[in-house]
Amino acid sequence: MRTASAVLFKEGSMVLKGSCLCQRVKYEITGELLDVLNCHCSMCRKLHASAFRTRARVAAKDWRTLSGERFIKFYESSKGEHKGFCSECGSSLFTRFDAAPEVLGFPLGTLDDDPKVKPARHVYVGSKAPWFDITDTLPQCREID
Repeated sequence: MRTASAVLFKEGSMVLKGSCLCQRVKYEITGELLDVLNCHCSMCRKLHASAFRTRARVAAKDWRTLSGERFIKFYESSKGEHKGFCSECGSSLFTRFDAAPEVLGFPLGTLDDDPKVKPARHVYVGSKAPWFDITDTLPQCREID
């Protein structure tokens, strides 16, 4: 789904900035955020200590670490999937994939700017936290489609 913000990214007039909690890692994204969704899988819940993670895909070429690259550490959460986080404060920054190095999974929670996008659906609701009720009208997928 294309949005007005996608056009702004393509024209290069919009840059998103973000940072980790302790501000040691700062980054910018100069490309389109794609496939924005809320993921309720157990890995996302544990990684973000929350009921779900709101994430997007972004082209790896569009991510630039502005400062603190030495603080970014990786954890291989499953074969070929590496979660990047700040080693000082623990903020989740992005996920890289061995099978698709041109794409990053990106949690929107560390953005300092408004991305002007919203999630389009909920995924992995089959394993969502039993204490959380989804109350919006977005489509819900038992797994991912």
